[in-house]
Amino acid sequence: MAAKRFLSALGGVAMTLAALPAHAATVQVVLDKLGFQPVEVTVVVGDTIEWVNKDPFAHTATVKGGFDVVIAPHKSGSMVMNKAGSLDYFCRFHPNMRGRITVTER
Repeated sequence: MAAKRFLSALGGVAMTLAALPAHAATVQVVLDKLGFQPVEVTVVVGDTIEWVNKDPFAHTATVKGGFDVVIAPHKSGSMVMNKAGSLDYFCRFHPNMRGRITVTER
């Protein structure tokens, strides 16, 4: 009898934990010496990408037909990833700066 109650309680705990929302992460990409580091990142829907600009001039993280985040010198900018897929991005001011974000479902 006690074993049945224990298993029932354990099942209730498991269902409660499964229903809790996962915490979104923040993934940093550093802009330094005219490059994105890392060049490729993988995140989950709901995660935030934060671009940290260590250069003395402005950059952007631009997706054609998508978003355009302007990052001032020695500042940061961010964007929440709301949709699964692959995004190639670049800096509008320095077009040879390129990166890729892969967004997966939870």
